[in-house]
Amino acid sequence: MKKPTRVKSAAALYPVPQNRDEVNDTIAKIGIAQRERARIQADMNDEMAKVKQRFEDEAKPFNEQIEALSKGAQTWCEANRAALTKDGKVKFANFPAGEVKWRMRPPKVTLRAVETVLETLKRLGLTRFIRTKEEPNKEAMLADPKALEGLAGVKFEQGEDFVIVPFETDLEEVA
Repeated sequence: MKKPTRVKSAAALYPVPQNRDEVNDTIAKIGIAQRERARIQADMNDEMAKVKQRFEDEAKPFNEQIEALSKGAQTWCEANRAALTKDGKVKFANFPAGEVKWRMRPPKVTLRAVETVLETLKRLGLTRFIRTKEEPNKEAMLADPKALEGLAGVKFEQGEDFVIVPFETDLEEVA
């Protein structure tokens, strides 16, 4: 005789409402939990702001001291740069307590009135300095998906989210 097949299923790890009223109660509990979490987060942010401010206030005199000492050291090193860098052969100088370095930043371009610059570049025939960016227009593709049916490399996707929005109201502010 064949043994009956036993089907085991894991127990739900969360409470499942059994009717419409229980779902309503569940949504209300979610709203309460979200508001409580928001209060806790606000308290945390308040505490973190206080702690951050306390440590910033404590560090302020040291920041000012570091800035003043750094400017003084830089002034002396700039005045003695030739001797420190062996007439520009090196870009650093070693001291028993540390070192100083001179580093060139990468060059950068700053543009003002970009439209005017573009017009001038075009007028002078310097189009090699104008970037043209080609890329697929996804907004146009979404507007007319039928035209792209079967096109390799193009796939239209749409997902669905389940969202629970507990009702809330704001308290009136008294001026």
